[in-house]
Amino acid sequence: MTALLDATDSQTAALAGLVETLRLADQTLASMQAARDGLLAIANRLAIDIAKQGEHPDGGDHAIRSVAAEIGAVQRVSDRTVERRMAEAMLLVEQFPTVWAAQAAGRISAAHSRVIVDAGSHLDDADRAAYAAVMIPLAEEESPNRLQPLARRVAERFSARSIDERHRDARSTRRVWITDGEDGMADLHVHAPAVLVHGMFDRLSQAAHALRDENRAAAREALRDAREHAADERTVDEIRADLLTDLVLTGVPAGHDTADGLLGAIQARIDVTVPVLTLMGSDVTDVTGAADAGDATPAAPVAPPAELDGVIPVDAETARVLAGEASGWNRVLTDPVSGGMLAVDRYRPSRHLRRHLRARDQRCRFPGCRIVARRCDLDHNHDAATGGATCDTNLAHFCRRHHVLKHHSPWHVEQLSDGVLRWTSPTGRTYLDTPPAPNTVVFRDTAVAARAPF
Repeated sequence: MTALLDATDSQTAALAGLVETLRLADQTLASMQAARDGLLAIANRLAIDIAKQGEHPDGGDHAIRSVAAEIGAVQRVSDRTVERRMAEAMLLVEQFPTVWAAQAAGRISAAHSRVIVDAGSHLDDADRAAYAAVMIPLAEEESPNRLQPLARRVAERFSARSIDERHRDARSTRRVWITDGEDGMADLHVHAPAVLVHGMFDRLSQAAHALRDENRAAAREALRDAREHAADERTVDEIRADLLTDLVLTGVPAGHDTADGLLGAIQARIDVTVPVLTLMGSDVTDVTGAADAGDATPAAPVAPPAELDGVIPVDAETARVLAGEASGWNRVLTDPVSGGMLAVDRYRPSRHLRRHLRARDQRCRFPGCRIVARRCDLDHNHDAATGGATCDTNLAHFCRRHHVLKHHSPWHVEQLSDGVLRWTSPTGRTYLDTPPAPNTVVFRDTAVAARAPF
């Protein structure tokens, strides 16, 4: 049966009313959380002022702990938790006041504020206001998880230190550690360069899926031949963990590899977008010349950092090494003025179309979802069975969850121009989903560029 098609008019109206009430409740909740942050920031400032008044040598650390303990006791919360909340609130209220005000007005949520603050906390005082001015309108339109990569990209424009410099410092923090769990279990954590961690996970995932498929094929063959077969009921997560154990302890997937050594031959796979000028090592002055000395706004980024899965900034040196060792590239051609994607070229047309759409969509095209495109289904917006064409104007990526929702509920999607999708909900609300901007170089007027989100 198709979900919600049997709903009566009164039930649909009740659902519409419920959705609107929840929207208002979320606005009120965001305002109240902003008010709480304001009070916590005042408490933090009060503790610091008391410490300065007494010239405490610890810079107010013990005063803050004492105030946090007082608040924690009345709220029945750990004083460590309160101290962390006080520090986060002070960062939001004092260093990002416009973001705090937008949350207080119910325009954005606390989650949106946290994304903006986290991505821009390393910026200089003079750049935070300009960064926040770009991010607030984006936060009013996007979900927090979609806002996160945009915030990182915009913060990069205003950062005094490049991703290359910051990555060199961050590499010194790489480490591996253990957290003990319950029932004889423990967690192994690794903090390392993102391209390496994503590559490790991808190789484990490929091997786990290959092993599961081989086990299922062996089970079917044994059933067909009426032979006894010890069924492997492990999930992909369990197999991934077992393979990692094998690889770390023995150097190879000794306990799991096939007779032909297929698992050991699997290589890691990641998607990195590298602007050509970043690959060449060009800077702003190579193409546009130095910005006017009197212009307080940053020039349009000519050589932005590479990005892993369109989300995580990658330093130029790592990107160049990966590009140099890759067996082939997908070349994404973009408009030098607007930044819009024009084409993707490589191999046969059918593969070309898939690559084109993966580059355009980058992630699931349902509002608020950020599952990367390579893990999504490529769906005909207008069903091919009813005449829908197999072309870029009728195809888009949906994760399995939203692909099923499209086909088994009254949710309807229509593709407009430039890859924009218009979703219509069961209550008649419409939502526009715009393809994310490519990680590319854009040449345009400096004044216009300063107002652009990326």
